[in-house]
Amino acid sequence: MRTIFYLVQKETLQVLRDRVMLFQIIMIPVVQLLLVTSAATFEVRQADVQFVDNDHSQASRRVSEAFAASERFSITEHSSSAENASRSLQAGQVDLTLHVPAGFDRELNRGEQPAVRLVVSGEKASAGVIQSYAQQILQGVAADLGAEQSPQLQSTAPAKRAQLDVGARLWYNVTLEYDDFMAPGILTILVTIIGTLLTAQNIAREKEIGTIEQLNVTPLTKGEFIVGKLLPFWALGLLEFAVGLGIAWLAFDIPFEGSLFLLFGVAGIYLTSALGIGLWISASVDTQQQAMFVTYFVLVLYLFMSGLFTPVTSMPAWAEWFAELSPLKHFIEVVRGVLMKGAGPMEIWQPTAILLAYGILILTVAVRQYSKTKA
Repeated sequence: MRTIFYLVQKETLQVLRDRVMLFQIIMIPVVQLLLVTSAATFEVRQADVQFVDNDHSQASRRVSEAFAASERFSITEHSSSAENASRSLQAGQVDLTLHVPAGFDRELNRGEQPAVRLVVSGEKASAGVIQSYAQQILQGVAADLGAEQSPQLQSTAPAKRAQLDVGARLWYNVTLEYDDFMAPGILTILVTIIGTLLTAQNIAREKEIGTIEQLNVTPLTKGEFIVGKLLPFWALGLLEFAVGLGIAWLAFDIPFEGSLFLLFGVAGIYLTSALGIGLWISASVDTQQQAMFVTYFVLVLYLFMSGLFTPVTSMPAWAEWFAELSPLKHFIEVVRGVLMKGAGPMEIWQPTAILLAYGILILTVAVRQYSKTKA
């Protein structure tokens, strides 16, 4: 027993004296618990609506006010053109469009069922839930209008109390195919895990076996060292992305609506961020074990803050801002947009520019961190 006691004492002291390990054991789970629990939710809290009003009547304003009063929807744009609404949906500026046609109020007063067109972007996992919430609001508006109809109409045509003919459509994923939505997202995560983890262990392995000192005394410049370290993993990441896309197409028949050349161009930009984070982790730690712990911490936040499983717009405001810091969130947006919507350069320029900025920033920080380590 005494031997075991001394061994336990030695291991405990070793853990307590290792500040990096203490941080990984205590702080990382606490931070993940606080961030992920608050941010990951399947509830739709905020969906942006473009309201197309071609009737401009009191009844159409009641529809608009009902959506504006809802905590789940926000009318961000008003328009009188269905074409403008379609372009906003295509660009991802809104989650759904609601079209109230001309003659809406007149048909209601006649006891008819005016048609209301509801178009929801099927690009997001919450599309079905958003459609259901919107239909509930429209049904509520119809019930309220029916209760306010003239007593004469209610007595003469009770079967024709106000009802709405809601024409709901889903764009880009009409049947809400789960594979079409998840396969591209899962593929981006796998590419991120492999690229970041392999790079994070790279310099740490050199430190563990002592070859980093030998590399530091060679005529190799810092730029040549970084490029030599990252380029093989960058090419490997693109190869894995290509193989994964092929498997997803053969096994799950995912759509390829956009340009593959454009998609691989953005993937190359994204990989600079993913590999740069791995390089930064590798230059900041001393062992491969520490590199794996820190990478695990980063990847868990990546996963739950990326919008893959839960919509970013449903997160608290602070979590939405935090999610914007994740390059994976923007890459998933591009992959789904190109594959499912056939988005072109004009539709994806914003997330692509953000990825490019992240790539430059993260690589700069990683190189400076390596320079500090080398010194």
